[in-house]
Amino acid sequence: MNDEKFVEVKNLKKVYDNGHEAIKDVSFSVKKGDLVCLLGPSGCGKTTILNMLAGLLNPTSGDILFDGKSVVNVAPKDRQIGYVFQNYALYPHMTVLQNVMFPLTVGKQKMPKDEAKKIAEKYMATTQITELADQKPGNLSGGQQQRVAIARALVQQPKILLMDEPLSNLDARLRLKIREEIRALVKSVGITTLFVTHDQEEALSIGDKIILFNNGVIQQDDLGQNFYLEPNNYFVANFVGNPVIDNFNVKVNGGKITGSDFEINMDDLDKDRFKRDLTDGEYVLSVRPENILPVEEDGAVSAKVDDVELIGRERILKFTHDGVQARSLVNLETPIKPGDNINLKMRLDRVFLFTKEGERVY
Repeated sequence: MNDEKFVEVKNLKKVYDNGHEAIKDVSFSVKKGDLVCLLGPSGCGKTTILNMLAGLLNPTSGDILFDGKSVVNVAPKDRQIGYVFQNYALYPHMTVLQNVMFPLTVGKQKMPKDEAKKIAEKYMATTQITELADQKPGNLSGGQQQRVAIARALVQQPKILLMDEPLSNLDARLRLKIREEIRALVKSVGITTLFVTHDQEEALSIGDKIILFNNGVIQQDDLGQNFYLEPNNYFVANFVGNPVIDNFNVKVNGGKITGSDFEINMDDLDKDRFKRDLTDGEYVLSVRPENILPVEEDGAVSAKVDDVELIGRERILKFTHDGVQARSLVNLETPIKPGDNINLKMRLDRVFLFTKEGERVY
């Protein structure tokens, strides 16, 4: 048994009959008991990965191992997985209790109804739906249906729980509540969970780690905070973060980084943060909005405030620089209004530098 690699994906590829390469040589592993989020935009391949783990899709090549054993040729029903679908897939003519019991009353693992009911009631108590036992799915709220779907997945006592965008049909406030419940639940049960989402805040809030995909390729496999503080590339830096990161086109020449109206001496940068040698040419300088702030003295960037957006305890100052909208995140009391001319200074220990192809240099 290898708890560090309880789920292991090796060089997985998926090419459809029309030639579309959905997954391109993907490898990753998941520790036993971890909740790992597969994150990315629509069409990036995250659900394709989940369906291959479940056995609903066959990989074109590569291997999938659960607890050290390959499951590529194992039928879905024999993989010891639970699957929570995006649309919950509850049987409308059955009660909540019957829905939760159902996996225990069919197939080779079929058991006596009294025994199945006892197990179902245990997991209904865990998911806090005991009082809904006699209700039909049509009478339940979205959050209640979600709990029923999770209970039904858990009654099979799977080794691995797979969840495909399980919160996408819920309103914003309920999503916050249910995602906290899901993390608490899977941690209390101790089940290894892979959770697909396109919502970065969801992934950052519940994942032990995150695997970010784009175009069928892993962009970063890391702890949540590192996506924000140490993005692998331009895509990661721009996908993760709210408000979105500011990007400025710059040229590097003669030991200086030059923007349309600012200049940075290379000597002012932290040499330990360079990922490779920097050659002269065109780059993108990126900085998080909280790391480019108004100052009284002449700053790196001069701008006119186009708009001010209130977000709780903070405000976003929106300004246009070199034809591109950018943002500065300030506290609520900062006395700046639309139309004001401001100077902004960047924290140079918090900027990133990317090639035009998106590779991180600094």
